[in-house]
Amino acid sequence: MDTTPPNVPQLLASAKRWFDDALHNSMQLSGEQPVTVAQAAVFASLDDSGTSAAELARRIGTTRQSVHQAVHGLIAMGLLEQVADPASARSRLVRVTDEGERVHRKALRTIAAIEGELAGRIGEDAVTALRTALDQPWGDPPVIR
Repeated sequence: MDTTPPNVPQLLASAKRWFDDALHNSMQLSGEQPVTVAQAAVFASLDDSGTSAAELARRIGTTRQSVHQAVHGLIAMGLLEQVADPASARSRLVRVTDEGERVHRKALRTIAAIEGELAGRIGEDAVTALRTALDQPWGDPPVIR
């Protein structure tokens, strides 16, 4: 059995799952429609004026097909809509509906409460240090040989 302690990417992934689960469960418990992690990633990556599916895929680091699937699920839920892109007759933009904006504001309040819960568990100083470390400019990813 491997007793190597988890590396930073593993710890970050585990922390992200913790937040995703807390947000998903809290929103569902409060009566909101459940969204997948992929749908939440799309929602978090949108610009106020709308964003193309290709740009969403680039930001999230996934395929346009995956983005389209998540977007169409969110459209069916009434949280997003697609509109013509004024800059390109061939392109469409994905943007938040009024209902989507309401749910987004609620999700942001819930995330703040989850962060407060985390501070109660590991300490305010630890959460502040974590936020500060993650907010630093890391530069381009290194290539290690």
